[in-house]
Amino acid sequence: MSYCTEYQKSVDNAVEFWADKASKLAWFKQPTQVLTEQQGQYQWFADGELNTSYLALDYHVEQGRGEQAALFYDSPVTGSKRRYSYRELRDEVAHFAGVLKAQGVGKGDRVVIYMPMVPEAAIAMLATARLGAIHSVVFGGFAPHELAVRIDDASPKVVVSASCGIEVNRIISYKPLLDSALEKASHQPERCIILQRPQQTATLLAGRDLDWHSAMQQAAPAEPVAVKGTDPLYILYTSGTTGKPKGVVRDNGGYAVALHYSMQAIYNIKPGEVFWTASDVGWVVGHSYIVYAPLLAGCTTILYEGKPVFTPDAGAFWRVCAEYGVKAIFAAPTAFRAIRKEDPHAELMKQHDLSKLETIFMAGERLDPPTYHWACEVSGKPVIDHWWQTETGWAICANLAGIELLPAKAGSATRPVPGYNVQILNDEGQQMGANQQGNIAIKLPLPPGCLSTVWGNPERYVAGYLSQFPGYYATGDGGYLDEDGYLFVMGRTDDVINVAGHRLSTGEMEEIIASHPAVAECCVIGLPDELKGQQPVGFVLLKNGVETDAETVQNELVALVRQEIGAVACFKRALVVPRLPKTRSGKILRKLLRQIGEGQSYQIPSTIDDPASLPELEALMQQHGLA
Repeated sequence: MSYCTEYQKSVDNAVEFWADKASKLAWFKQPTQVLTEQQGQYQWFADGELNTSYLALDYHVEQGRGEQAALFYDSPVTGSKRRYSYRELRDEVAHFAGVLKAQGVGKGDRVVIYMPMVPEAAIAMLATARLGAIHSVVFGGFAPHELAVRIDDASPKVVVSASCGIEVNRIISYKPLLDSALEKASHQPERCIILQRPQQTATLLAGRDLDWHSAMQQAAPAEPVAVKGTDPLYILYTSGTTGKPKGVVRDNGGYAVALHYSMQAIYNIKPGEVFWTASDVGWVVGHSYIVYAPLLAGCTTILYEGKPVFTPDAGAFWRVCAEYGVKAIFAAPTAFRAIRKEDPHAELMKQHDLSKLETIFMAGERLDPPTYHWACEVSGKPVIDHWWQTETGWAICANLAGIELLPAKAGSATRPVPGYNVQILNDEGQQMGANQQGNIAIKLPLPPGCLSTVWGNPERYVAGYLSQFPGYYATGDGGYLDEDGYLFVMGRTDDVINVAGHRLSTGEMEEIIASHPAVAECCVIGLPDELKGQQPVGFVLLKNGVETDAETVQNELVALVRQEIGAVACFKRALVVPRLPKTRSGKILRKLLRQIGEGQSYQIPSTIDDPASLPELEALMQQHGLA
């Protein structure tokens, strides 16, 4: 089958196309309402009934795949490995579902999961889904404030966490971070379940905290609970332009159908084959392609607690691929940039048998052409760039390895995936021609698997995604389609930047910096970074009369952002400036700062208040290596 045939089917008759894909799953009750619409909002498989955890585990055991490897845990930071068969993983999940059930967790309740990359994180996710409850995983690198905000928004009945995480050779104490978050949070969970790790144990609070292992020993296994196709599976928070994170809601039915289809169509992975996503369960990539998609498809997934470099070296990824017979690896370009930096000639790759590795997938941020060409050259494998968002849950554009591999173009995520009607619109909502840059939008309805709303705030869902271009989902990204229909994504149109595949709000960083007593005014922009894609850089105007040196202010602001957001922000530069470029109405010209930082030519807008500030600022940025 050709790409064009498959794609055209999905656009011309979406209902028939997705009904066929849905029929490949073992629903408890097959849906008869494939697509429904109410007041401009669409739902997939509304009357179907299923359980995503059952489809990911029990179903495969019933089909005779019980002894097949479901998950390999590989932790170079602790020197431990473990293999879970489908039967073993099903039993662990059923027992932890029993633990949650004993704490009163049922259909529709929320469970916040704040854990490192350990098998228990995936077990907690699948156990929550087994009960028809809703999980919200918070990345383990987030600081107490960020965790507290998410706890308040999701209002969980239970929080699941661990005593510690491990960053290369440094132990991160999770329990004090959780305790601090709960001191800040208005909402208080009824229970916290803590996985005690041997690297560092935590003090448990009597009456609130339960030990994971003790609770598991006392639990009876719980059976899967049927939910509607439109019932929420999880909430995943993504950075919003206001600084307050948005709780993206993912449903059960559409997500299962989309992910199951994607494993074959995009990644060309069949049941029994090994698929490795080198990400974290705290991100959407980890939700979709470490936990749910590989297991829904009857594949073997790998949960890796390590880094692309320094655990122990830049050959780590190739070692994992060779050891487990990985057919396809999926990671962020940042990971491969780090490997290239440490091992530019891929000498460490040559030590491993990569004969089973067929394809390298990258996503999470823009794949720059030098990294793309390097990966192609040293591996000799097809390198596929694909583009998607937390909100979509799976790829919007890709080169479909399981349908037809099209000629690749460096810098492009190839063509839209079946189900996504991608258009380029100008600011007035009119379609633009080939090679004309504009707003990337997706004609409604979105395919199955995409967000259904923002948790507790449907108005924000409509305002943030559907109102800018009526009849379309606004991605918030700019780019263009070329004459062959290939999409080139050029960057965000809002204040969200992409640091090593992590979406972070510069607006939130500005709020934190502005809280410093010495700061009168500030702005934060994302500038290109060879390793991480983008780096946040702050520009700070000090209050009159403040007597402190620029280095001290920078150090204090870096520490403040780290405390409030976490090390994940990678905020390391805060430039003290004599003035900020503004319009006469007082708006800071952030785009102009980005253009200077990116070395682009720029035009001085007629609305600027103080044109003389620009050469001064440009010289200062050059002095600090930022232009």
